[in-house]
Amino acid sequence: MKRNDSTDIPVAHLQDGDMRVSVLGHGAVTQGWWYKGRALILGYDDPLHYLDDPFYRGAIVGRVANRIGGAGFTLDGAHHALEPNDGPNTLHGGPEGLSRQPWQIERVSPREAVLAHVSPDGAGGFPGTVRFELRIRLDCPRLTYSISAWPGRPTPISIAQHNYYTLGSARGISEHRLQLASDRHLELDGQGIARGGIVDSASAGLDFSSPRRIGQAATDLDHFFLFRTGGRLDQPVATLAAPSGLTMTVRSDQPGAQVYSAAHLSAPFAPHAGVCIEPSGHPNAPNVATFPSIVCTPDKPYHQTLVLEISETGA
Repeated sequence: MKRNDSTDIPVAHLQDGDMRVSVLGHGAVTQGWWYKGRALILGYDDPLHYLDDPFYRGAIVGRVANRIGGAGFTLDGAHHALEPNDGPNTLHGGPEGLSRQPWQIERVSPREAVLAHVSPDGAGGFPGTVRFELRIRLDCPRLTYSISAWPGRPTPISIAQHNYYTLGSARGISEHRLQLASDRHLELDGQGIARGGIVDSASAGLDFSSPRRIGQAATDLDHFFLFRTGGRLDQPVATLAAPSGLTMTVRSDQPGAQVYSAAHLSAPFAPHAGVCIEPSGHPNAPNVATFPSIVCTPDKPYHQTLVLEISETGA
């Protein structure tokens, strides 16, 4: 499947009060999110730069977010070989995943945009044709992503939204204070693949169950934290507070999130310039029997809701 190499990338602009959002028809990328003129995420001014962006900035990633070990899985007795793009593994759906695809902007109103993409049977090695729909709703100070997918046959689906959050800071996120509704994260092997083990975060120096500066972590963050909220949207899964006084509250119905402190970002952005909080299903779930299944069917379609809310306490 070919990438969208068009030089005419459609853009949808939303605004409500002091908040603005721009969304691209390439990769369903959130190009920009602003509150009172302050940029809340990293982004390129020129949409064309997203065609070759290797960092998934602002994109919807999948069909299966995160890493699938060995670039393959077995479903209903059949083995499905995927396209590797992270050594021998598949990351964020492979080299031609959803973040590399054209999305149709189907409807736009001042505060809402609906985008859709039909992924054909065999795309990236995944079975089944799947229609994906992204609904982005702006109700200042909230931004809501509703992600749905309808497969034609059983297939794994687990989507993540990949913003790099700055909350208006141009000096990186090491001093931002992060709190997670979590005290455990998944154990990773040397290739960053989850194999079923679970780690007590405090024992690993990664305890964010109370507010803590990101720079205080024992290592750069690139870990999947398991939420205690049970998928309830009335309870926050994360809170990110910037020194500027802006705070973002994250609500999600997913079981956990990859938290990435962007140690590997490169020009034009510096390492640790933003932080990703990517709610999704368990990584490598098709290959780990003890993880909750991410297999969806025509009778059990996919849905995810992500709610981001900004508050301000003063500089």
